[in-house]
Amino acid sequence: MQPYFFPYIGYFQLVAAVDRFVFYDDVNFIKNGWINRNRVLDGERNRYVTVPLSGASPSLKIRDIAVQPREIWLRKMLESIRHAYAKAPHYAAVSALIEQCLSAPVAQISALASRSVVDVCHYLDIDTAFVPSSTQFGNSELKGVNRVLDICAKERAGIYVNLPGGRDLYDDATFRSNGVELAFVEPNLSAYAQFDHAFQPGLSILDVLMFNSKDRVRAMLSVEARS
Repeated sequence: MQPYFFPYIGYFQLVAAVDRFVFYDDVNFIKNGWINRNRVLDGERNRYVTVPLSGASPSLKIRDIAVQPREIWLRKMLESIRHAYAKAPHYAAVSALIEQCLSAPVAQISALASRSVVDVCHYLDIDTAFVPSSTQFGNSELKGVNRVLDICAKERAGIYVNLPGGRDLYDDATFRSNGVELAFVEPNLSAYAQFDHAFQPGLSILDVLMFNSKDRVRAMLSVEARS
């Protein structure tokens, strides 16, 4: 998966279902996607929090796109999150996690987005190993399913797990002919209390963490991968 910025719970359900997770950080950047932004609660609605980038372009790889200096945006983002969640039951611990992540001395959005995922996993005591595609496999000339299968071979993977969108991209017979089982995690967006508002599903994992204990979130991440 591409590294996303504090992605929604379905992303973490995929992370929790696997032993090793590959950050696809050397594919082309997608504008208006989830690499440098996500949604948080804003009263009864939701809104985006966005990391500003320098020279972002679909012609560049994710790993090559820089984050703008933090003095431009960090304080404003932290204040926006405080305004949205200061009265949430787990605000103190989660705001410390956010500040730790966003203050890290990383220059590229790939590193910052990847760190947002890894830091949340550490917070939740999830021990999945993470591997960046740009430094590990040396196969960037391959495309699509051929690259995925090459990564599986180099990782000696018996099962490749993806989110449901992969059903339209990958063929079970192709994977089986290469000795790999193809499986999918169906995201579970179970409702939880968000103050007294109607439930807004699919927000950033930050929203889930603000309103739920670590044990409750870990239980929410327990989703079985199926063929």
